[in-house]
Amino acid sequence: MKYKVIELNDSQVEDIESRLEQYDKNHITYEIQGNIKIGVVDEEKLIAGADADMTAYKVLYVSTVFVDEDYRNNKVGTKLMTEIEKRAKLLGANMIRLDTFNWQGRDFYRSLGYEEVGFYENKDDGFSEHFFVKRI
Repeated sequence: MKYKVIELNDSQVEDIESRLEQYDKNHITYEIQGNIKIGVVDEEKLIAGADADMTAYKVLYVSTVFVDEDYRNNKVGTKLMTEIEKRAKLLGANMIRLDTFNWQGRDFYRSLGYEEVGFYENKDDGFSEHFFVKRI
């Protein structure tokens, strides 16, 4: 075989992504779009925020959740996630998925009813990443 691995340029990346999208349409028969980008303020100061996007199969993927350290354990994160869930339903989501590192929000997400569905551990670098879902 004369196959070889090459570096892709932007046009080639777009081509591969387009072909994957076409392939996926054989399995995902509907299109659902939307995103959530919300924050919590104290007076005018941004103290927390979250970013999420709709993905296939009516799943909202939450990529970022952050609460300033001075505001943690004061229900700010709960307020943020409650709003995420409310808006996810309005977008047509039936599930939320997210991931977190071991030093971040594992116990927090569990307390909100998220189910840990997997993790991996990297002992060499001293961390683990945990994956959660919640049906809404």
